Amino acid sequence: MTLQHWAAHQARWLLAAIAGITGLAPCVTAQQQIDAKIEVLQVRANFYLIARAGGNIGVQIGKNGAVVVDSGSAQVAERVLAEIRKLTDGPIRFIINTSADADHVGGNQTLSEAGVNLLQSNNQFNANNNGHAAILAHDNVMFRMSAPTGQPSPYPTAAQPSETYSDNKHNLFLNGEGIETFYEPAAHTDGDSIVLFRRSDVIMAGDIFDLRQFPVIDTERGGSVQGELAALNQILDLAIPEGPLVYQEGGTIVVPGHGRLCDQADVLEYRDMVTIVRDVIQSFIKKGMSLDQIKAADPTKPYRTRFGSDSGPWTTDKFVDAVYRSLTQKR
Repeated sequence: MTLQHWAAHQARWLLAAIAGITGLAPCVTAQQQIDAKIEVLQVRANFYLIARAGGNIGVQIGKNGAVVVDSGSAQVAERVLAEIRKLTDGPIRFIINTSADADHVGGNQTLSEAGVNLLQSNNQFNANNNGHAAILAHDNVMFRMSAPTGQPSPYPTAAQPSETYSDNKHNLFLNGEGIETFYEPAAHTDGDSIVLFRRSDVIMAGDIFDLRQFPVIDTERGGSVQGELAALNQILDLAIPEGPLVYQEGGTIVVPGHGRLCDQADVLEYRDMVTIVRDVIQSFIKKGMSLDQIKAADPTKPYRTRFGSDSGPWTTDKFVDAVYRSLTQKR
């Protein structure tokens, strides 16, 4: 890490501490992000970030059209589409979903129907998604977004993935760039993916990585602290730190599910934090302590100011619950 990076990290931790001292909330809710003005940031020559649209949205553009990672919330889908139109005259070709969360898939139908599929055939298997842009996700995202026959589905068919994968990785090559989508089982949920744009050197991490708060481990949807750590470790394996020219900025850009752009050092700090909390809770479990006793012992104390919250959709108590449950549940 360069001296400049070190200073920046220390400044961020100091600001977080000040926020905790003054009672300011350490994270911004999804609704507050939606209510704010959508922001577009050029990350690389042909890669853009659309922020404040629910979850962060990645847009890669080139001669083949646009590849979009996540689609934000439904209520701002038209605004997101308008921003993409400003970036490229080419059609949207693919939408890749990193999870089934509403703030990452809500705009699927709008963006897909505004796009054009690369496959031109109209066969009985609907391989070209009725001519609309393909929606790619892991099988488990399809399961979450659809419903058994005869039951109401949480999302219309046009918003659901038209192309799924079940292996550990799915590959695309578009706009002169390899695009690798990696399955991260049992992390934030049981359907998470991270997406690596190899030439751009950008990783879309989805809600596996969120510096605003402790990681959201949704055990009801198959998440676990072990899977969360495995996913963070894979991001670290894929990301390249700056060097050997340590006097200049560089390295892989990691885009979290929400919040600012990050680098490998940010992911490393976050991974270490989750590891330490996991190990502390595991040691308490081995001592025979109950969940209430563990909460009273405050295993997240060193990190509460930076990542914790006593209110909102994801509190520190819920995080401790999730870690405890995933360490004690029978597998």
